[in-house]
Amino acid sequence: MSDLSDSKSPLGIDDVRHVAKLARLALSQERLAQLQRELVAILGHIEQLQAIDTTGLEPMTHPLTLSNRLADDVPEPGMPIAELLRNAPATEGVFLVVPKVLGGESA
Repeated sequence: MSDLSDSKSPLGIDDVRHVAKLARLALSQERLAQLQRELVAILGHIEQLQAIDTTGLEPMTHPLTLSNRLADDVPEPGMPIAELLRNAPATEGVFLVVPKVLGGESA
């Protein structure tokens, strides 16, 4: 197992151990070393992206032009009460019976 915590690495094994502790992960020394290599590679990729000159480019939220297809907000009649009650597992008059959530046992 090679330890990558030399002075060239931007991320030491102690840093990975700290992040794992914050994430409440119990990792073996071998797994820590593997994750260190992966995180160093990710940070290297981010460094490459940061080196790209983006002067004059507009920020974008998505690479494709998207448009929402929204229907007109037109009120419509609701479901008839008789039809609604027919599908309910329990009713009381024209009301739906639901289990009590607060305050003890349901009646």
